[in-house]
Amino acid sequence: MPTPNTPIWEVFIRSRNGLAHKHVGSLHAADATLALQAARDLYTRRGEGLSIWVVPTASITASDPQDREMLFEPTASKPYRHPTFYEIPDEVGHM
Repeated sequence: MPTPNTPIWEVFIRSRNGLAHKHVGSLHAADATLALQAARDLYTRRGEGLSIWVVPTASITASDPQDREMLFEPTASKPYRHPTFYEIPDEVGHM
């Protein structure tokens, strides 16, 4: 049973080689080792995971949705940063 001082951990799972880790949920655990074990037990019951990351929630810094314009609008004036700006030759195949 988590106590009020038990840290919260964010859990990320990578299902296959070459794919990115995806956030799957959160859990309470006293330390990283216990968080990893709990994440394995809770989020990979059917063997769907290849790799697990656990990160203390307190270590994550997130942007404020109210800052969206300041953070993301400058990219709208730079279309070359978007992958749709480039044409990929058919010979390249799937990227």
